[in-house]
Amino acid sequence: MNQNFAQNEMIDLWKEAIPNSRISDEQERVEVDEIVRISRVQKPTLEIFLPAKRAASGRAIIICPGGGYTYLSYDWEGTDIAKWFNGIGVAAFVLKYRLPDSKSVKTSYEAPLQDAQRAIRIVRSRAEEWHIDPNKIGVIGFSAGGHLASTLGTQFATPNNFKETSLDSLSARPDFMALIYPVITMKSDYTHKGSQRSLLGMSPDKRLIDQYSNEIQVTSYTPPTFIVHAQDDDVVPVENSIRFYKALKENKVPAEMHLYPSGGHGYALAINQDHLNTWPERLREWLQNL
Repeated sequence: MNQNFAQNEMIDLWKEAIPNSRISDEQERVEVDEIVRISRVQKPTLEIFLPAKRAASGRAIIICPGGGYTYLSYDWEGTDIAKWFNGIGVAAFVLKYRLPDSKSVKTSYEAPLQDAQRAIRIVRSRAEEWHIDPNKIGVIGFSAGGHLASTLGTQFATPNNFKETSLDSLSARPDFMALIYPVITMKSDYTHKGSQRSLLGMSPDKRLIDQYSNEIQVTSYTPPTFIVHAQDDDVVPVENSIRFYKALKENKVPAEMHLYPSGGHGYALAINQDHLNTWPERLREWLQNL
């Protein structure tokens, strides 16, 4: 553990060679200001937050922080969220995933999903050890992390193009999904341009745009989904969530969406933000009724 802010056990996602990677002189960067930002991720990890055994519900969640696919808001949309989940009896795992603009990544758009698939497979494989029900493992993502979470939720069965281990045969399908002010589409009308550019490059072709526009990747196998967005979000337009909700409804996937009149973007738990700060309670209620 080279991060001095890490207080919990942290495990490497890839004990063997990291797939889709190459040797570079790039160094991982950690900036600590109002929040902890991590960029140029070299070694993807899971940081483990387990609730008190007496409180444990058997549920678990993988947390994908946002940052436009150029950095990770590691505490604001990661470890702070994990502590909140522990408070309601949910085991939480903060995913430090590779970013597509890293010089150490070969194919930019493949790396985040590879790390997310591996993360859920690790948690499922160690469910008994961590007192988790292997059929109650979800994913939550914020902003660009919401794009990664929705990619996992719609494209969990994407086949590996690297040498597999027995772990890679486990299902990577989340059992539930929470998307908080998520980037969903890569289509030019409503995408977050920075996320699109980081993930797909400056001039992506239509095939890639369609592949990573998750509103058109929804099927009846997409897990039940909870969505939160503010209608005045001027970074990631609310139409991202509306389109995804519509696709879920068309495919008869159970879904709940909360649209708040104001709040902007990047509010995480929305502490001290009046009505908006009720969204975590809505999520708790939704989880209880799954």
